[in-house]
This record gives sequence, C-alpha cells and structure tokens, in this order.
Amino acid sequence: MTITVNILYQGDGNKAHLFADEMISSGLVDIIRQQSGNLRYEYFAPFDNEQAILLIDEWENQEAIDLHHKSEMMAQIAELRKKYQLRLKVTRYQEID
Repeated sequence: MTITVNILYQGDGNKAHLFADEMISSGLVDIIRQQSGNLRYEYFAPFDNEQAILLIDEWENQEAIDLHHKSEMMAQIAELRKKYQLRLKVTRYQEID
C-alpha cells in the first residue's frame, strides 16, 4: 500500500530553496532515496509562491516510513529545518486497494 507525503516548506526569502539545495548537496537526498521502501523523494518549486518548496516523498508502506523516521538522518534534517527557520504543511495520501 503506497503512501505519499507532500511537505510544503515555507520560509522567509529564499530559505526554503536554500534548505532543498543543502539537502541535495549534502548527500542526504541520495541516502534517503536509497533507503529500503523509498519510491520517490523530489523537490519542486511552486510557480505562485517563491518562498516555498514542495517535497513529494513516496514510500512502499508505513513500515518503510517508520524506519526512515527512526534513522540517524532525521536529526540532520531537523537541524536544517531549524537553520532555515522553516514552517511545514504536511499532507498524506494513501493508496486505496
């Protein structure tokens, strides 16, 4: 049962873009994409909101998400969110069998 999580990161100025750039350049995104159960981990920039970045994060099941949330990199991601003073809006979608 596939689960997709959309996270809209928003911050002042271009902080959300800087966050996504650092997630990519630090290698964290590549590590997440290699985690068991990860199907998609991509950032997008909304045309109508220059202060936001949208993350589309897709997983095979809840167990894969739980393992991701227990991984060491979650502390690094939390630090980056704090560094860039981001606000988050999280929306979760679950595939219907």
